[in-house]
Amino acid sequence: MSGSGKICLIVSEIVFQGTSAIALDAKGRITVPVRQREALQAACEGRLTLTKHPDGYLWVLPRPRWEATREHLMSMSMDADPWRRVFLGSAEDVEIDGAARILIPPVLRQTAGLSKDVLLIGNGRVLELWDAERHAAHEARLMAQPMPAEIRGFVLR
Repeated sequence: MSGSGKICLIVSEIVFQGTSAIALDAKGRITVPVRQREALQAACEGRLTLTKHPDGYLWVLPRPRWEATREHLMSMSMDADPWRRVFLGSAEDVEIDGAARILIPPVLRQTAGLSKDVLLIGNGRVLELWDAERHAAHEARLMAQPMPAEIRGFVLR
């Protein structure tokens, strides 16, 4: 298997979970927590892509996962153009620096409403970067809604 094939295999096996409360510094950087950093260094040498998500946070994807996502977006019909533009048009490649930080570009910080207190949340195959207050409000709205049958059946086992 080629080196890049191995990287894709490792990335496909990573499952991100847990929430880390972290601070955005004055220059717009976050320190990547150790539990995610080690997996990201092994899977993609710390190369990531950030992009908008319609729910008001940023997707943080290992570069190989982003490349697969981008290819999937590119294969969609013209009907998907407006949404493809959201994801591709806001995508920014970043790298974890020697101090374990990533710089969140100003336009993405603004789009996601990131203040000093942010959350890096593992959601399976992706990481989500949320403003802490925005996430609390989002989760409160979610918890006020009825639970979908699929989730309710799982939780009540």
